[in-house]
Order: sequence, then structure tokens, then C-alpha cells
Amino acid sequence: MLYFSRWKTVLIWAVVLAAVVLVLPNLFTQDQLVKLPDWLPKKQLALGLDLEGGSRIGLQVDKDHLPDTEATMGVLTRRLSELGYTNPNVEGQRNGRILVEVPGLYDSQLLKDILSLTGELSFQMVDSSVPVQQAVDGTPPEGDEIVYSFDDPPVPYLVKTEPLVSNKNFVDAQAGIDTASQEPVVTFRLDSIGADRFSKATKANVGQSFAIVLDNQVLSAPLISEAIPGNTGQITGNFDLSGASNLALVMRAGALPTDVTVIEERTIGTDLGAAAVTSGKIAALIGAALVILFMLLTYGFLGVIASVALVVNVLLILAVLTLFGAPLTLAGVAGIVLTIGMAVDSNVLIYERIREDRRAGFSVIQAIDSGFSRALATIVDANVTTLIAALVLFILGSGPVHGFALTVTIGIVTTLFTTFTLTRWLISMWVQRSKPKEVPGAPLKLVPNDTRIPFMKLRGLTLGFSALSSIAAIVLFAIVGMNFGIDFKGGTMVEIQSRQGPIDLDDVYSRLDDLNIGEVKIEPFKSDDRALITVGSQGEGENAEQTVGVKIRGELQDDYDFRRVDVIGPSVSSGLSQAGALAVVLSLVAILAYVWFRFEWHFALGAILATIHDVVLIVGMFVIFQMEFNLWSIAALLAIVGYSLNDTVVIYDRVRENLRRHGNAMSLSAILDASINQTLSRTILTSLATFLALIMLYIYGGEDVRSFALTIAVGIVVATYSSIFVAGPLLMLFGLKGRDVIDDSAAATTSEQNGV
Repeated sequence: MLYFSRWKTVLIWAVVLAAVVLVLPNLFTQDQLVKLPDWLPKKQLALGLDLEGGSRIGLQVDKDHLPDTEATMGVLTRRLSELGYTNPNVEGQRNGRILVEVPGLYDSQLLKDILSLTGELSFQMVDSSVPVQQAVDGTPPEGDEIVYSFDDPPVPYLVKTEPLVSNKNFVDAQAGIDTASQEPVVTFRLDSIGADRFSKATKANVGQSFAIVLDNQVLSAPLISEAIPGNTGQITGNFDLSGASNLALVMRAGALPTDVTVIEERTIGTDLGAAAVTSGKIAALIGAALVILFMLLTYGFLGVIASVALVVNVLLILAVLTLFGAPLTLAGVAGIVLTIGMAVDSNVLIYERIREDRRAGFSVIQAIDSGFSRALATIVDANVTTLIAALVLFILGSGPVHGFALTVTIGIVTTLFTTFTLTRWLISMWVQRSKPKEVPGAPLKLVPNDTRIPFMKLRGLTLGFSALSSIAAIVLFAIVGMNFGIDFKGGTMVEIQSRQGPIDLDDVYSRLDDLNIGEVKIEPFKSDDRALITVGSQGEGENAEQTVGVKIRGELQDDYDFRRVDVIGPSVSSGLSQAGALAVVLSLVAILAYVWFRFEWHFALGAILATIHDVVLIVGMFVIFQMEFNLWSIAALLAIVGYSLNDTVVIYDRVRENLRRHGNAMSLSAILDASINQTLSRTILTSLATFLALIMLYIYGGEDVRSFALTIAVGIVVATYSSIFVAGPLLMLFGLKGRDVIDDSAAATTSEQNGV
């Protein structure tokens, strides 16, 4: 395991060098990048909206026109290009949903006005041969239809169904101010066909009116005083200059092939994004520094090697994100910080094996070689279970869940690479050059070398406590219920900041109460010039939720800045709830299948039950303290699932090894005690290292990140407890025997020998 051929050495360092080169552009400004040599990459790490700031809206294509989704996305992209944003993210999702993200655009209302407008514009002759009210009360004449105006109350018009000109005839449109009336207008230019038809129609209908119809509503109905020759004209209507600009933009970009509905809206202010970047950097740097210091204190020189691998690990994660253009979100930063804490687990497993084998009489070289080889299966099993949870999150998740899952997934792969290539190569070089006579010592020893704690004697007490706690959590969940955030129940959340002095909460309450938008909750921040406004779901469809955001903006925009705006419609919240529950269930099923494949059924069932126990207790914590349960909470739960399985699999792997070694010579109780004691140092050291990283997330993260870090921190405590006091005793409860493992091992060996 310690020999490396020259080509392997070159390949390892080529990967490390590539990572450094890919990450290097992030250290320079755009002006500085231009001066770098052409052969160096210039691509920088993309930042998500929560770090860069900007707007994001979710759109739903009309259910009867789902095949038009790709056409719709093309029109949306052209509209954003007309607006000046050449690289927006327009992404098609399941069931005709479209996600649009525009970094740097902080007016989500503008984005909604432009993208949600279908843009079907036409000029249609008004039919004055029949009184309009008669047509409204009865049946419109053949070839006519009733169209209402944008006015409040709307005014009906009887118009010819066949348009004079439509979208396909407009070749240009620009907003401006009419010099005579000083009103906003849209100046348009028609193609030759449209110009000819319009000229002939106006010449034949002098004294009549024609309606300018936008999305089946009349903007205006000007009187034709004379024939209008040429290919240009003006549109006036019930709009301001901003509305005129939006209409002109939509006319230039083209109409949507189908109606779309805004179902989600999120806006992050630029200062909030900058603050998130700063806090994310601080959390990652200090977290990494603490983990490195911890490794140096507990493993000495081996800790130095682990620290080098940890730094390279982070570089590899950033390099992969940069290479594929995947944006780094705040949840992604949280995933990196968590990876920093958990990445040392592989090193801890190897180093503890090395120490254990050295104490057993192996030479230093034999202990190192054995440590890597014997830890390989355990590390793979432990990381695959975490990877399964992360992949399920990545596939089913959205928003912060998706960003977190992405970095964790990449982090697991890079951790395996650095552990079994870079770390092993560095140790190999050290052994060859230094020819050590002893495994390096360390100034800090947290767990004695040979603990003999009789854990199984406590199994009746611990299993009883766990069963009662789980039942209590389930009962509380049924009676009290969860405090679901707007991610799962819909609603509006707005973070405001006063432009001058502290916020008068009573005044804000009073002003919002007059809007008749239902129950309003206002939570002040530590800084008295900021507050978080939460309004529950209106229960009346997508448009009702969007109206709440518009009303709040209109009421408060003169006195407050909007740092963040989230509006979640009922279809999105319902989808997120289903996806979250499905993610937890599928991850548990997939992990059960993997553990069953790798171990005996006793181990698979014990691992899953212990993990379900952890999830139930964490849910109980949310119920008892009424902590808000949102997308971050789902990410935290599945991170705990991965961590819990990781911890349990490490112990189970040692149990299986001891069963094969001792067979029926030792009782199962003794083997379980021995296995847990042998892995106790690894369990405690990994938990502490992860805790150190999470502390930084809790201190420097925002409200959502703090809740996320706290949930995982509690989850680590619960998972550590369950892997020792629940997972182990369950094996005895299920009647595991030494022959189950021995017979299975013998059958596998025989199959291999027979070439099966």
C-alpha cells in the first residue's frame, strides 16, 4: 500500500496542480485577470444569489401547454437579454416549471412584470354597429368578441376577432414621452405586411376606433381621425414610463407561446449577499484553522500531513465548482465547512488503526501499511452511506438543499481521493526518507489506549430510554405539530432595514394591519434597524401570495430598504414538502439496501433503526422548541442521516471483523463491547473535529445557517449516542451469531474461488 510508481506520483500532483490553477483566478480582480498570461484560465467561481445578490422567480407554464416549455424559455432569455442581462440562469424543471435567476437585479417586481407578461399584442377594430352593453348582455355578433380594459372598474369593448396587426408584425418598439401630451408612449415600427394592412384599415375606417389589446385586455381605443400611412406609430395607454418600457421590451423580444404564473419569488439585496460572503469566508477559514490545530494536537506530525490533505481537499472542491460553472451558495459554504469537519474522519480511522496495530506489536512500516489497508473497506462503507444521502438531496432538493448536497457530494469524492492518494503518498515519502522507528506522538490524548467500558451492561437502560424518547417525540409531533416555515406552508417573508434610526415596530404593525393581508409576525434583529416580516399563506392561489409582496413593498418602500424578499406560492410549498419527505424516505431505503448488501440483515436493520431513532429525536427537538422547519432543516436532517450511518457503519465494520476473528470463542456482548471501545477514540475525535467546524458556522452564519449548524451539532450528539447505545444492543436483540458472519464470509470466499 505504500509503494507508488512514478506515473501515479505524477498523476497525483498533476491533479493537485490543476486544482491550484483552476482556483487561482479567484484571487484576482477582473482587471488583474486581463494582465495574466493567456494560457492561464480566467474563469472564476460563480456565486449563487444568496452570496452575490439578485432576484429569482419560479414560473409555472400552463398545464395544457407543457410541450411549449422550451419555447417559453427561449422568449424569457431574449427578454432578459433586452433588459441588459446576457448571462441569466433560465432553467427548466419538472412539470413545466421554469426557474429564472438574475444576479445583480434587485427589483424582482420588474422581473415579474417582464417575464410573467404573455405579451400578445394586437390592433383590433372596434365594432360600433351594435351597442356594447347589448353584446355583453346577449351574444356578440359573429366575428366579434368582448374584451375588457385595464381600468378599474374594467370597461367592455366589442371588437373584431381578426386583428389588423399582431406580434409577428412588430419589428421594433421603444418607450418614450409624447412631446405634446407629456404622457408615456411606445413608438413602434411595423414590417411591410403589417404597415400595408394598417394603412388600408385606417384609410377605410376614418371616424372609427381601433383597440390596442394586450393579453386580452384593452390598453386604449384611439379614434382614427385620418389614414395612417407608413410603418411607424405610437401606443398610449394606462401605463407609466416603466410600464411603457416593459411593454416595448416585450414587443421586441416576442410573446410567450403560453401563459405563465409566478409561483415563487426570492430577492437578496447586494449588501446582504456581501455580508454572507464575508461571514462564509470567516466561518470556513476559522473552522479549517481550528480543525487543523486539533489534528496537530492529537496526531503530531501525522496531523500535519492530514492538514495538508485537508487544504488540498478544499481546493479540489472549489476547483470542481469552478470547472463546471456550478454556483457556490451559502448552503454550499455550509457544506464545505461540514466537509472540513468530516474530512478528517478518514484520516482519524487510518491513524487510529496505525496506532492500534503498533501497540499490537507491528513494526512502524507494517502498522502504517496495515492501517491503510484495513481501514479501506470501513472508509468506503462509511462514505458511501453519506454519499447516498447527499445524492438523494441533490436529485430531489432545490434552493439551499441543492447547494448543500452539491458541495457535500463533491467533498466526499475529493476526500476519498486525498485520503488514499495524497495522504498515503505523503506518508510513504516520509517513511522512505525518515525511516521512523516509532509512530509520531502527540501532545493531546483524549481517549486512553485500552478502554474497557461495559457498554452492553447498560443496554436495557439505554434501549428503554431511546424507545420512550422516540415515542414521546412522535406523540408531541402528533399533538403539537411542527413550526413549518414558508418553504413548506407558503407565504411571504421580507427583511427590511430602516434608512434612518431604529425601526418603529408598532408603526410597521399598524401599517401592515391596514393592508388586510392576514396575520403578520415581525421579528426584530440584534441590530435595531432591521426586522423580519412574515405573513402566512393567503390560501387563495398563486396570485394572492404575489399580491402580498406587492402590498408590503408599496406600503414600506419610502422608509425602508428591502434586504430580502421571499414569496412562496402553494404549489411550490406543496412540492417542497413532498420532495423533502421523499428525500428522507428514499435515502433511508437506499442506505438500507446498501448496508444489507455489504453486511448481514441484522446490521442493515440495526443501522436503519438507529438512524430513524436519530431523525425522530431531532424532529422532537424542533417540536419542543418550536424551531422553524424549512429547507435548511431538511438538509440538516439528511446530513445527520449520513453522519449517523457513517458512525454506525464504522462500529459495525469492527464488529464484523471481530466476529470473523474470534468466531464463537467470545460472546456477542463481549465482542460488541470490544468493538465499541476499539473505535471509541475515532468516534470522539471525529465528533469533536466536526463540532469545531460547526461552531464557526453557528457564530458567523445568518439565522438559517445558525439553525442548520445547531441542528447538526445536536444530531452529532444523538448519532454518537445511538451508534454506541442503540445500534450495538440492537444486534443482540436481533440474535446475531458469530456463525452468521463466518458462514457469510466463507460463502463469499468459496464463490470467489469458484469464479462466481
